[in-house]
Amino acid sequence: MKSRESEPTSERRAFLRMAASAGGLALAGCAATGTVRPGHTEPTAHASGEAEVTPGEDLMQEHGALERILLIYDEAAHRIETGQELDLRVLASAAGIVRRFVEDYHEKLEEQFVFPRLQAAHRETDLVATLLLQHQRGRQLTDDVVRRAGAPASVELAQTLRFFVRMYRPHAAREDTVLFPAFRDVVGRGGYRELGEQFEDKEHALFGENGFQDNVTEVARLEAALGIGDLAGFTAP
Repeated sequence: MKSRESEPTSERRAFLRMAASAGGLALAGCAATGTVRPGHTEPTAHASGEAEVTPGEDLMQEHGALERILLIYDEAAHRIETGQELDLRVLASAAGIVRRFVEDYHEKLEEQFVFPRLQAAHRETDLVATLLLQHQRGRQLTDDVVRRAGAPASVELAQTLRFFVRMYRPHAAREDTVLFPAFRDVVGRGGYRELGEQFEDKEHALFGENGFQDNVTEVARLEAALGIGDLAGFTAP
């Protein structure tokens, strides 16, 4: 026979088992009906049923498109430096995407919506100052690429491409790992969601409904023209 002191403990355990079972049924009911308990949130979605892309995700995807252009710049610089054939029209087209999609759209979003909020909150101010300086320098380098791509390939063109790549790889990496997380912390959940809608509106206004994908498709076409469109080709031996 169990002692009297053990009875309350056994009763409490039985109660907790019952509560856990009831809680599981309640959660299952919420999942079935699509309701969410107070204090809990689910990822938001568009009317089409697709998950909503946050501002940070949006900007990081655009960094992915930029990185693919940097691979084009790498290949072009290598061909110039080794005396290989290079269609400079491909390079000029890549620089055109940098100008209209990276500089006139992506960087303008950062300069209009991201940097001012961090500066006002006194967050990452030194980083923001450096990023702004690099935006300005990047536009100068793009001017040089466009100008030099209209003439025979030169060592100066290869050097300009190398300068651009060397600056923008750490630039984008620092934004992804430091700037964007700080930005999200500053604006909060509600402001973050609202900015995501503004980013999408600006993209559609400038490039149409499928603006991002259209630019990525153009980048892929340029990769194919240089023979670097197959990801398997970058696999280490």
